[in-house]
Amino acid sequence: MATGSDISGVNHITLVVADLDRALGFYRDMLGLRLRAYGPSFAYLEGGALWLCLELGQARPAQDDSHIALSVTEAGFAHLGERLKGVPLWKDNRSEGASLYLRDPDGHKLELHVGTLASRIDHCRANDPTIQIFD
Repeated sequence: MATGSDISGVNHITLVVADLDRALGFYRDMLGLRLRAYGPSFAYLEGGALWLCLELGQARPAQDDSHIALSVTEAGFAHLGERLKGVPLWKDNRSEGASLYLRDPDGHKLELHVGTLASRIDHCRANDPTIQIFD
C-alpha cells in the first residue's frame, strides 16, 4: 500500500487539443505559460512548478465537474481576469477563495484559484461542522 510520501506532487498534465497553434495562443499568450518545447504534434509549457503538455488529437473534454485548478496570486488573478474577459465560463465561484472557471479553446475546464488546501480546510472547519477534518 502506498504512503503519502510515495507521491510528491503533480508530475505533468497532458491535454489533447484539436489545434496546437490555437491552444498555444491561449496557454502561452493569454495565461502566460512559458513555451519550453514544440513539435509537430505536441508542445511543452511551464508555469512555476506546472509542466503542461499539449498533445494534438481529437479533444473530448469531460461533462462533469472534473477540471484543472491553477494557483494564482491575488494580483495575478486580477490581471488574468482582465486579460480573459470574454472567455467562456463554465461555472460560477461558490467555494472559498477567488476562482475563475473558464474553458480553453478545446473545452477543457480550468480554474484559476487564489488559495491553498490549508485555506480550504480552514473554511470547511469554520462553515460546516459535518465535514471531518484530519490533521
